[in-house]
This record gives sequence, structure tokens and C-alpha cells, in this order.
Amino acid sequence: MTQDYRVLLYYKYVPIEDGTVFAEQHLLECKKIGLKGRILVADEGINGTVSGTVEQTDAYMELMNADSRFSKMVFKIDEAEEHAFKKMHVRYRPELVNLSLEDDINPLDLTGDYLTPKEFHEAMLAEDTVVIDARNDYEFDLGHFRGAIRPEIRNFRELPQWIRDNKEQFMEKRVLTYCTGGIRCEKFSGWLVREGFKDVGQLHGGIATYGKDPEVQGDLWDGQMYVFDSRIAVSINQKEHIIVGRDWFDGSPCERYINCANPECNRRILSSEENEIKYLGSCSQECRIHPNNRYIASHHLSEDEVNAALALIEKVS
Repeated sequence: MTQDYRVLLYYKYVPIEDGTVFAEQHLLECKKIGLKGRILVADEGINGTVSGTVEQTDAYMELMNADSRFSKMVFKIDEAEEHAFKKMHVRYRPELVNLSLEDDINPLDLTGDYLTPKEFHEAMLAEDTVVIDARNDYEFDLGHFRGAIRPEIRNFRELPQWIRDNKEQFMEKRVLTYCTGGIRCEKFSGWLVREGFKDVGQLHGGIATYGKDPEVQGDLWDGQMYVFDSRIAVSINQKEHIIVGRDWFDGSPCERYINCANPECNRRILSSEENEIKYLGSCSQECRIHPNNRYIASHHLSEDEVNAALALIEKVS
């Protein structure tokens, strides 16, 4: 059944002059249409996820296509039951994605080979090929391509150093990389080429495109894809669903995310509702006893209730 709302995911590397002014004007245009979402604008391009009714999203795509800079931009479209965001934000940033490089990569000049979903699927099955996930660890933990390498990183800018520390594992192999919509891979794959990797391919359009391809139908993807909106996760594999996420506390199959209740930690962890309650929404004992624990405050737990919970945790540990 067709839904009343849609979510648009898109990006384009293209020079934008006066990015701060463009961002301010674009916010007004989005609000006029009635969209909600999060858009980043930089001198190097635009990256956004927005939600709205079918009519509103059509109006936005028409607006963007009318601008020669964005006329060939590809929109990944998901149907939704409601808005995926609460507000509309358009913000200027120095760069769309941050690899913390002294000499940044311009994907318009240097990037890895674009692979269609079918080509990527075939390449994954070939010998002497490694697949590197270019996303954060918590994104990987919810879902990933079968056999993909999970870099031990908390954010994207840590990826180059992790590669340098582990370079010998895959320097002589064909390297494939992927991310949610493709934007991170544009820079990361280009950086790999500059670092001397001889055969680098990236999934063009990202996981979001792979899941909709009628030929591959999301094959070889396990779990769900993490998304940065209220949906949290979306399905990719149209053939089978294999849960790969594991509860932070007991290791049981889980696809439910929470943020650690300690605002100074805020780690994204998988947790059942039962364990969230049991462990006070916190990833560690240190976070549970933090004076600004959000779970304790939001549930108005008394000191006696907190102490009882802590004693129970200690007893079963």
C-alpha cells in the first residue's frame, strides 16, 4: 500500500559559492514547502535527508532540479507513514564529511571506481577481495554486508588512521567500500587511491540503492541499515532477514538502539526494553552512577530505587 509520506536521501559534490547565504535561503524554501529534515551545506556541495508528503517531496525535487548545480542529483526515495524528523534544519559546515585530512580529498578530482549494485555483488564474491565498511561501529553492528571488515572506530574521521594501522591486511587485495548513501565513500575511496591502493571500488549510491535494486534484492546484506532519523533502521535484504545485532548487556539478538543515559558518554548501544530498564539505560556502572544520568531523571527514580537497581546488577554480574 502506498504511504502518504516519503523520505528523500541525497547528496552532490558541487561547488557552492556563499554557502552560508545559500543555507539560510534554502532553509526558508524548505519551510515554505513544509519539509522537515536535516541538510548540510558546504562549499563543496550539499547532503540531506528530508521528509514530507508526496506532494511536498515532489515540490522539493522540482526545486532542486531547476537549479543547474543539482539538476542531475539522484534522490533515494523511501515511503513512510509520517515525518521522519521533528524540525527542519539547514546548516553550513566547512565540509560535508570530515576525514580530518591535512590535504582534503575532492571527489570531483579523485575517487574510487563506481560499482552498480550488481557489480558490487559480483565483486564481493570474487577471491582476493576485501570489503571495508566506511561507517561508524554502531552502524555496522546493526547490519552489514556478509564478511565485511568492521573498523574499530567511533566516527568517520578515525578511519584513515585505522587503515594505516592495518594496511598490511589488504594492501595487495582489491578493496571495496560502502556507506549508507555513498557520500562518505566518495572521499574515503579517493583517499585509498591516494594512499596507494591499486584497485578500489565503491558501492555507487550506497546501501540505500543496493537494497532497492531489482536484480540483487539486497542479497548478502545481513541485519538492517542504520539511518539518521526517527526510523533508526530500515530493511535492505528482500530475500531474507538475519538479525546480526546483539544486545549490549546479554548478547541476545537485538535491533533496538538507545543512547547511553550519561550525557557525557551518549554511546549508541543495542538494548532490549527490559535491559534498558534493568541497567538504567546506561552502558556501564560509571555511567549509571553519573550525577546527570538522564534515565534516572526522566523516570523520577528515587535514591532508594536507584540503589536497589545497582544492587541487583551487582548481584547478577
